[in-house]
Amino acid sequence: MDDSIARDLWTVLEPLHAVTYFSPECLEANKDVGLKGFWMGYFGSRGAPLGAVPAGVVEATFFGFHPSRVRRAVPDAWRFASPESILAVRGVAAARALRRIVPGIERAAAEAAPLLRRAVEEADAAGRPLFGANRDLDVPDDPVEALWQAATALREHRGDGHVAVLTGEGLDGLTSNVLAAAVGAVVPDQMLAARGWTREQWDEAADALAARGLVDGGTATGEGRALKARIEERTDALAAPPYRVLDDPKALYDRLVPAARAVADAGEMPFPNPIGLPRVGAA
Repeated sequence: MDDSIARDLWTVLEPLHAVTYFSPECLEANKDVGLKGFWMGYFGSRGAPLGAVPAGVVEATFFGFHPSRVRRAVPDAWRFASPESILAVRGVAAARALRRIVPGIERAAAEAAPLLRRAVEEADAAGRPLFGANRDLDVPDDPVEALWQAATALREHRGDGHVAVLTGEGLDGLTSNVLAAAVGAVVPDQMLAARGWTREQWDEAADALAARGLVDGGTATGEGRALKARIEERTDALAAPPYRVLDDPKALYDRLVPAARAVADAGEMPFPNPIGLPRVGAA
């Protein structure tokens, strides 16, 4: 199995997971459980598997956000809604959104969820706190919820590995965002709004990357593009092992392509987006 299949699977699993950030069912569920506003909903819902952790844990594991954005939401989130109450609604809401958006999701879930769960169970959680926390949640009886939960665990597995690669290359949360924008993977203004950094901080980070020969005038140099390519290749390599237990990962990818396209076509998730996720099948 070539490591690139891990990237292919990310492009179909990430849209299924990401309904939790963009779909009205999920935004309403966060509100109903007591979380206040979009960002408390985001940090509270995504962070709930970790338990009622302090802001520093969320800042470290989520990685790309300005610390002040995290600290405006955590630990206050846990005063409004316990992690247990959040976990009771987030998968249910995501499954409701997927049923609305994706034709045939029940059949796709029945076929794909057990395979994804096998990958989750075989994956190594060492050094992967968000993955480990999601892996250990109870498996839902509902197949669409189970599909969403497995997709979520595996995207966090990839994300934890990605953070390790970025830090190993001497990049912090801000400089990694600036480099991603410099190669065209994300849009600078969108990232500033989504991650909470100021323009001055962004420009200082760009200057730091320029001093390393990675960026010139907001655009990645050849060296910068090569570094970003190595980061993505290494991320794929670290994300691939869970899928090696499957007989045919490519068939799993093919099975989930229609669902991922349906989520993209629903228009609730923007393209481009702060995740840096392309439409499935895009280069």
